[in-house]
Amino acid sequence: MHLIQPRMHERRAFLRRAARLAVAGAAAPFGMSLAAMGEAAAFDATDYKALVCVFLYGGNDHANTVVNFDEPSYAAYRSIRQAGPSPSGLAIDRTALAQTVLTPTAPLPGGRQFALHPAMPEMAGLFNSGRAAVLLNVGPLIKPITRAQYESGDRIRYPLPPQLMSHNDQQSVWQSSAAEGSTIGWGGNIGDLALSSNQESLFTCISVTGNAVFLSGDNAIQYQLSSEGAIEIECAKRGLLRQPGFATAEIRELVAESRTHVLENEYNKITRRALEAEVRVSEALRPLQLTTRFPTDRSGSLSAQLSMVARLIGARSAFGSRRQVFLVSLGGFDLHDNLIELHPGLLRQVSQSISAFYAATVELGVADKVTTFTASDFGRTLTSNGNGTDHGWGGHHFVIGGAVRGKAFYGVAPPVSVGNTTSPEDQWHIGQGRLIPSSSVDQFGATLAKWFGVQDSELAGILPNIRNFGGVAGRPDYPLDLGFLA
Repeated sequence: MHLIQPRMHERRAFLRRAARLAVAGAAAPFGMSLAAMGEAAAFDATDYKALVCVFLYGGNDHANTVVNFDEPSYAAYRSIRQAGPSPSGLAIDRTALAQTVLTPTAPLPGGRQFALHPAMPEMAGLFNSGRAAVLLNVGPLIKPITRAQYESGDRIRYPLPPQLMSHNDQQSVWQSSAAEGSTIGWGGNIGDLALSSNQESLFTCISVTGNAVFLSGDNAIQYQLSSEGAIEIECAKRGLLRQPGFATAEIRELVAESRTHVLENEYNKITRRALEAEVRVSEALRPLQLTTRFPTDRSGSLSAQLSMVARLIGARSAFGSRRQVFLVSLGGFDLHDNLIELHPGLLRQVSQSISAFYAATVELGVADKVTTFTASDFGRTLTSNGNGTDHGWGGHHFVIGGAVRGKAFYGVAPPVSVGNTTSPEDQWHIGQGRLIPSSSVDQFGATLAKWFGVQDSELAGILPNIRNFGGVAGRPDYPLDLGFLA
């Protein structure tokens, strides 16, 4: 693990120690007061803003998501991906890409063009209407690194993110800047700074996809619910025999009363908080009806998760929320096999669900107050393994919202190559077409955080590697702000 410099995190360390001394129960009540920690707030929000992370678990194949379309790049892509009638051919036919060609306001250097997978016409529409942008070749970096530095093996001077190409570790690195086992994520750290802007701190960081380190802060607690609403405590809702009224009142009293034993008391505090939260969420959501149509598929799907996020945003006044961070996800992207068969269905869900969610933010009047972005374990190899692709490093991602400077690409378009030569076009590759990221997750997160209201002086406490980027670090080619948000 790359260690954080202590001097850059003195205040965050103090806050963490204060939280531990207060024990978990001190942060449990809805009306948690942060008056004694006034310096924890980087901003005093008077408007509303939300960040929504769409995590694509498994490592999305970026090359068949944002596809090279100009003739020279497409020819190289097609050659590498073994296109043709063979079942192992992974390239998408160029004629099939004609309806999803991306038309940026400013053309890319060298005549480069991209199209989205044919299963993503909605996302292409968002891009071409200026509501979405593409960030090219982004991934975890400790500091900028070249292929020669990567191959040098000198990890003191040229450190790498821990456990590159490992699913669990890279999911954690994307979400927290540290390997599996990390307990604090940068979404939660952003939430820490927003706590005092919200009347009820519990609804600052919300997951609709289960537990994830991304939303855990030093003080922020991630609130979890399902795509159908608040999660009930079964015995307190329906009694011992799952029959309404059978000892229900007694059970609720048991699980909520104060205890003399410190652990029992903390357990009951958490249970009481869950019971109260269920009531608050259910009451807030009940009157809210959206006319936006989301794709109808199974409960827990990406569409259902984003529909719930839209409803929660619609109910923000009931929670007294001015700043919120959400997490939703879709799995199934680890396609070592059956890429051509399975990838289109996954991308169709992403495209249709995010498009419907953006439409819902328009309906709610907060399109310019909600920024949605994608993330994934890693990109994948450009070469085929026969029927799929293997783990990579950098990849392409989307940013969507009314505040996005859309109809544009950000970052550097990587050459289409497998990285097996010493030619200049191969310097962004480490073999099999794996990309060395030209933009870091820290830069990506810093751009989102600054739009959210975080100050430059707070960034290193949220994204520990950001000190290695930007003009201060002597790397103006790796700016702190990538510029995709107004």
